[in-house]
Amino acid sequence: MYTSVLDWLDARACDHADKKAYICGDTAVTFKEIADITKSIGTYLAGKVTPEKPVVCMSSRHPYTPAYFLSVVRAGCSYAPIDSTMPVARLKQMLDVADADCMLVDRASYDKASTLGFEGEIIVAEDVLDTPVDEAALSAARAGLTELSPLYIIFTSGSTGKPKGVMTSHHSLMCYIDAVSEVLNVTEDDVFGGQAPLDYIAAVRDIYFPLKAGASTVIIPKSEFAIPTELFNTLNRNKVTALCWSVAGIEVPAKLNAFSECKPEYLKKVCFSGAVMSSKLLRIWQDALPDTMFVNQYGPTESTASCTYYVVADKVEEDTVLPIGRPYKHYSVMLLNEDNTPVAPGETGEICVKGPCLALGYYRNPEKTAESFMQNPLNDRYRELIYKTGDLGSFNADGELMFHGRKDRQIKHMGHRIELEEIEGAAKRVDGVRTCCSLYQTEKELLYLFYSGDATPKEITLFFRAQMPAFMVPRKIVKLDELPALPNGKTDMNALKAYFK
Repeated sequence: MYTSVLDWLDARACDHADKKAYICGDTAVTFKEIADITKSIGTYLAGKVTPEKPVVCMSSRHPYTPAYFLSVVRAGCSYAPIDSTMPVARLKQMLDVADADCMLVDRASYDKASTLGFEGEIIVAEDVLDTPVDEAALSAARAGLTELSPLYIIFTSGSTGKPKGVMTSHHSLMCYIDAVSEVLNVTEDDVFGGQAPLDYIAAVRDIYFPLKAGASTVIIPKSEFAIPTELFNTLNRNKVTALCWSVAGIEVPAKLNAFSECKPEYLKKVCFSGAVMSSKLLRIWQDALPDTMFVNQYGPTESTASCTYYVVADKVEEDTVLPIGRPYKHYSVMLLNEDNTPVAPGETGEICVKGPCLALGYYRNPEKTAESFMQNPLNDRYRELIYKTGDLGSFNADGELMFHGRKDRQIKHMGHRIELEEIEGAAKRVDGVRTCCSLYQTEKELLYLFYSGDATPKEITLFFRAQMPAFMVPRKIVKLDELPALPNGKTDMNALKAYFK
């Protein structure tokens, strides 16, 4: 029985010792090398860290970064990854939440780290790679790990403007990876193409699939995602078989007509999450790769990445609305009304998740934890926590979960309830709309649509008038070169409000 992700790592260091686990360009690290790195750096850290506090990790997008994360785990601690390219003010907020004694950085990130006013010790990973291994110290650190020990903290945006640190246990992560591996049939022959920033929740798949199954992950340079031919060449050169990407990452090659020049020849599995996928763009992928399995995923960081999935069985049409499907193994989903009672069959309610894959809560934020991770109101017999996602959903006639947007993105306009995601879904069907976001100015009762692309506001208006009822036609259509984005890649809606008139 596995207790921690170190059990996975040590098993792979034995049965796949010389296999490349993480690859980027000409640089790669094997499972045996990862184990050795974690033991050396883990020895150095063991006497400096306590299990109650995370070690902040700031490392670049390269194959050694996952090894640095796992070095912290080897020392009996949890890691909190942060991205050095973020604004200094944001990084300082994260450090304030982490309240860490140590920061582990790669040499390329040291200069940035030293400007953040961090009062603990900054350790350059490359400088301690030759630390003699102290097996006794590592054994003592490992003995303190249980399945419910914290593994990592992922920072997410908070409503107050201060980031929240979502803390996840070894058990939750391992349950999640086990469940997704079963659906995708992940084997040692798989090669994943890593898109997500390594400090982002989606990266846990790219990091931990290799440890679970002996697969490999190719960490793709960020610059290649803007040049699909280079991206596809990288996928083919590395014989990439599987992608677990954000919707935005999947949509870009289709938008740029990349399949007219080449296609990923070895790709057999594609899952996407993080937003509503355009059926028009998904169809382009399906037509180009007819033998590839496509999986729509849904779930928040608080449920260890994704909690539901839908295997797209048939080719979609332009107006197809994809379900977000059924719960993964180890998960259960319920829909609740505002008064915490179950919704009637077919009705819409708040999506609530339960099961061992729930996060431990928000680090150093017990009030927010208690608000979001609450006792199941349908169970008064024993302790059973659920996470209230703030998302709305309903079950269709086949028992599949349908997504209806955020509770806070449902508006009432001209006497009608409108999901802003529905406005965005319609806009995405307009030729020439690349990205879009709909907002509502409550004070003036104005429905806005912000977009980027080659379409004109008039073309969009005519499309809406032909397809949608009058109360769903945006009154204000604003074209931008690019929509402002948050560090996690999602649209910065607060920044868009500056365009309200």
